[in-house]
Amino acid sequence: MKTQNLTDVLSDELKDIYNAENQILKALPKMAKAADGELRNAFEQHLQQTKTHAERIEQVCKELNMSPKGKKCVGMQGIIEEGSELLGAKGSKEAMEAALIGAAQRVEHYEIAAYGTARAHAQQLGYDNAARMLEQTLKEERQTDNRLTQIAQSRINPQSMQM
Repeated sequence: MKTQNLTDVLSDELKDIYNAENQILKALPKMAKAADGELRNAFEQHLQQTKTHAERIEQVCKELNMSPKGKKCVGMQGIIEEGSELLGAKGSKEAMEAALIGAAQRVEHYEIAAYGTARAHAQQLGYDNAARMLEQTLKEERQTDNRLTQIAQSRINPQSMQM
């Protein structure tokens, strides 16, 4: 990675996020399959949203004359690997779904940090449209995190505690 200026940093961040989104696109169908009801629906909806997020990064990169490709997001790779361990685990459905929510929220928190940083750098560089697109995705990632919290509080965790 060439890091001569903030534009180079932003380019690297966008490549990292783009790869992370593509890793998530592969992981979400497996998580949805392991879940039921409202949680499965949340994962399936986020899969569609994640496709839009990857497309937005492509748009941002095109606008800034950058490539979104060329980097492996090892942070997301690790988070997804940890979450994948759950898919083969044995336990009650409620406890497994609580664990899946925790894994999904780790993904969301990583994305929130990444998008927040990229948005701030785009703003500092005066890339207003890019910053707006990154802000939109940041809002959607926060909404997904909040939805997962609501599912956990209203459905999963109370059932798990009763067992």
